[in-house]
Parts: sequence; C-alpha cells; structure tokens
Amino acid sequence: MSDWKVIGIGNDHAAVEMKKEIQAYLEDKGFRVVNYGTDSTESCDYPLIGKAVGKAVASGEVDAGVLICGTGIGISISANKVKGVRAAVCSEPVTARLTKEHNNANIIAFGARIVGLEMAKAIVDAWLEAEYIGSGRHERRVAMIHEIEME
Repeated sequence: MSDWKVIGIGNDHAAVEMKKEIQAYLEDKGFRVVNYGTDSTESCDYPLIGKAVGKAVASGEVDAGVLICGTGIGISISANKVKGVRAAVCSEPVTARLTKEHNNANIIAFGARIVGLEMAKAIVDAWLEAEYIGSGRHERRVAMIHEIEME
C-alpha cells in the first residue's frame, strides 16, 4: 500500500451523494480528505473541479486524488491536462489496480451514474492497495508519458 495520507476528492452535481460516501469511507480508513467538489446538486462545471484536484495533486498539496462525475470521463480528462497528473477512469477493481501498478496513476476517477457505491469502494480499495511496479517496461512507459507531457 502507498504511503499516501491526504487525498483530494472532487465531484460535480451528478456525484454529490457518492462523493460524501466515498469521503467518509476514506476518512474511516484513516486518510485526511480535502474536498474540492460541490455539495450542491445545482449544475456545475466539472472541468474546474478536475483542474483543482489535478493542481492539488501535482503541487503536492494532496498526495493523490479521487474524482467522480456522471461517468468519470470528463472530470478525468480535465485533470489530465495538468502536468504531473495521471488520472484513470475505472469501472471495476482490476483496472484500478493495474492503473496504479503499471501507470502509477495518482488520480482515480469513476462515474456515479456508471458504478454503484459498493463497486466504487472496491475500485478505491484496489487502487489504494496496489503498488507501482516501477521497473522495466512500466517505468520506461511512465517516463514516456512524462516526456509527451513536457512537449
């Protein structure tokens, strides 16, 4: 398991209730959780929230991030525009584990309209419990991603 202690969480209007549940779940596991999302069901712009969590992760303000919108797609695309972010959308635990092991993802995303609460918890657990392999082809490929980012 990683040595993360502080996790940023962000959500749009489609994921208010799931965010609250996941935040409490993470806090029960001993993490400090910083909320960058909305607590309102009024329509809001998920790109701003993805960017906020991305910047917090990239700057070291938080150790990692969890993003939730309707599908997880738009909010993760936004976060991925921030240098240093590797956000991955996952709909089940296997890809959540692999994105940490192979890609060293520092943000996980999922959709409140796509997965249920128990699946969301399983995704979070798989990602948190996984370790970045960090050698050989995985390290080389993460370095390639960083090079693309710097272009």
